[in-house]
Amino acid sequence: MSIIVQKYGGTSIGTIEKISLVADKVIAERNKGNEVVVVVSAMSGETNKLLDLAKCIDTDISGRELDVLVSTGEQITISLLTLSLIKKGHKAVSLTGSQAGIITDSSYNKARIKSINNSYIKKYLNDGNIVVVAGFQGVTVSGDITTLGRGGSDTSAVAISVALDAKECQIYTDVDGVYTTDPRISPDAKKIDNITTEEMLELSSQGSKVLQPRAVEFAGKYDVGIRVLSSFEEGSGTLIKKENDEEMEKAIISGIAFNKDEAQLTIRGVPDQPGIASLILGPIAEHNIDVDMIVQNVGEDGLANFTFTVPRNDFKTAMKSLEESSKKLKAKKVIGDNKIVKISMVGVGMRTHAGIASKMFAVLADNKINISMISTSEIKISVVTGEENLEIAVNVLHKAFELDKAH
Repeated sequence: MSIIVQKYGGTSIGTIEKISLVADKVIAERNKGNEVVVVVSAMSGETNKLLDLAKCIDTDISGRELDVLVSTGEQITISLLTLSLIKKGHKAVSLTGSQAGIITDSSYNKARIKSINNSYIKKYLNDGNIVVVAGFQGVTVSGDITTLGRGGSDTSAVAISVALDAKECQIYTDVDGVYTTDPRISPDAKKIDNITTEEMLELSSQGSKVLQPRAVEFAGKYDVGIRVLSSFEEGSGTLIKKENDEEMEKAIISGIAFNKDEAQLTIRGVPDQPGIASLILGPIAEHNIDVDMIVQNVGEDGLANFTFTVPRNDFKTAMKSLEESSKKLKAKKVIGDNKIVKISMVGVGMRTHAGIASKMFAVLADNKINISMISTSEIKISVVTGEENLEIAVNVLHKAFELDKAH
């Protein structure tokens, strides 16, 4: 029998009625002759409720006790789903992250999985059970509960798939697959039937919300196939797997992602000398602020302009830090803009097709869309522009690269 791992997020199990429908999907997979392991998140909104309770005591809570608290959300759903499966006549058992043998490091609130002892899950599978595992959580070697941070349940599902050598990891969400871009921005967006892990990682990293980058990275590292499916309607979804050289030639561009949660900062007139980037970005890093895109231009009289982007929530802190650095470096000016958007085109087809960047820039120029920053990789081109340009930019690029046609 093949092992199938299914993961259901909070919106899929937000009510008792939805949990019953999920149980039916799980049973349908079991009736195909497969062994099934189900990974679930907390019910929609439950984790936020727990966090709000904690904030009533301490608005800056973090660490070990926070993990003890928020991990209870998944314990509710594993029990409810297991009870539903039993009620429908099937053997089932629920396991917390600890009971499932998920060992993590001790980085509370953002732990990483070190290993999974698959003997616990296999024991129950061999006894004929459907096994329901709490996502998002694990335990340290010393027995402390940990949580995996944002997107942790996706990562749990992929990691369990690796540990069990599962045939497929099915991620059930509120959408029926991965689309060429956000259908809310472009009504011509098309569902993608197949996409490479590399492309999906880029799309996720650049703003696509379907899967968390960490889970996709894990899948790519261990060559696990992921299928994104809808919890609410039937369909084949989107299969994400490693690139196969024997497959037919891929489309040049697979999808367009965007990120509205960034801000841009520029410091002008700093000395053009070795180590200047460190002097500018070092203080930013000390505030635990991640820097994304970076551009340095040499200006006049041996002076340079330095531009970079940060998460929008960190804009004020980053600006304050940059202004302090500006005084020390005797820079001419500091400029900030928290109304930008990063738009990224992704596709493994870029490797074998020239002129993609020039076409992208020409399309944007023809539509009077100004670009302030550019970043490229082997399969990705990203640009920064004003957020007011988002909808038109995505739509004209989507059409120019024929993503509106059958994919």
